[in-house]
Amino acid sequence: MRDFLFLHAYLWIKAGHIIFVVAWMAGLLVYPRYKIHQLSAEAGGELATSMSEAAQRLRKVILTPSMHIVWAFGLVMVWLNPGLLGQAWFLLKLPLVLTITGLHFWFVRLGRAIDMGTSRMTPRQLRMMNEVPFLVMIGVVLLAVPKPF
Repeated sequence: MRDFLFLHAYLWIKAGHIIFVVAWMAGLLVYPRYKIHQLSAEAGGELATSMSEAAQRLRKVILTPSMHIVWAFGLVMVWLNPGLLGQAWFLLKLPLVLTITGLHFWFVRLGRAIDMGTSRMTPRQLRMMNEVPFLVMIGVVLLAVPKPF
């Protein structure tokens, strides 16, 4: 019975982890798009202002809270199952998750620079960077689901 309850709790935590990974990734894909529209709009104009406000709401309500919850659930899963630390797929996944986390902070810092008008990033450059989290996430999923190692 204890094993059943442990497994049941672990699966609920894993489900929460996946749900917030989806939310975090959605935010990481949308946030730069708002900033692209802001950069492309007339500085101080209605579109630039609305895109800045939308990006701030997205960051505060979805993006950053989701990242924190993903990390919390992930750490709880490792605490409940420390054997993960000895599995090659997990050890390869971890640097990719750290990369996504770094991209999160980079996008947020860039967004603030765009808001202050100090960013030298062009909309084209930001469009290219917007694809990076998705590509890294593909690696995470391919390591976490089929566990090839």
